[in-house]
Amino acid sequence: MSAESLMSMTGFARDSGALADGTAFAWELRSVNGRGLDLRLRLPNGLDALEPALREATGRRLKRGNVSATLTLRREERGPRLVPDAAALEGVLALALDLAARIPGAPAPRAEVLLALPGVMRAAEGEGAPDEAAEEARRAALAESYARALEGLVAARRAEGSKLAAILGGLLDEIATLREAAAREAAGQPEAQRRRFLEQLEALMGGTGAAARVPEERLAQEIALLASRSDVREELDRLSAHLEAARALLAAGEGAGRKLDFLTQEFVREANTLCSKSALVPLTRIGLELKAAIERLREQAANVE
Repeated sequence: MSAESLMSMTGFARDSGALADGTAFAWELRSVNGRGLDLRLRLPNGLDALEPALREATGRRLKRGNVSATLTLRREERGPRLVPDAAALEGVLALALDLAARIPGAPAPRAEVLLALPGVMRAAEGEGAPDEAAEEARRAALAESYARALEGLVAARRAEGSKLAAILGGLLDEIATLREAAAREAAGQPEAQRRRFLEQLEALMGGTGAAARVPEERLAQEIALLASRSDVREELDRLSAHLEAARALLAAGEGAGRKLDFLTQEFVREANTLCSKSALVPLTRIGLELKAAIERLREQAANVE
């Protein structure tokens, strides 16, 4: 798998459409860094039954990241369909006609007035009752839309991952360059330590040639001890090994984030030890630059799934 398969944990996707009853809907999915996979669903009332399937689908496509998924619905509020109650209508019509006949010059009863009377109109049979088949089709349509939005989120995270791979590769190159510079400076550190030790010894013993009074074997022991304490070859070798491992993880691509996170901690440990063992200003400066580059690597690696 190539570095192009590296996936970031940052992304956004949207999918929208309309249901069979004309209700417009839209899914919005956002993801940011996270130690594991944390999906937060925001669903309208009555659609909680969708949640298990959506979580399962998300777990199949994503491994890490804090993901928020929001579903919005927009529809016109409509009351139940009304139909006239035949018996009630016959009753009020007979009463209205009888009353009009008793009042000289009274107009005939008007239909809209009669229909507006309480009890004349009623909800149609079965109106407002849930249709399980329609509800199932509704849930299926929303789940299909979520799947499309999820694929869009995966694509966005892969695109971000491709950019991230280039950044991480550049930082590894920078660290490798600083590691080589540190190796060159460290090569002269034993001799510099020896020279400094002899100068300090001369000053303490009061004059040039005073160090000659110290047994040669004792001098050799002290110089060897200083050289051992300032030897950074192991740290440099481990940095080389970590660089090789990091490049292999980038080449492997998907799912490298957690391992990269652990590896950057090892980078930090070696850089800290190198700085603590440094006895030369140039080597210390390189060590500090190395720590800064590793910190940038750590920050960017935290975005990798």
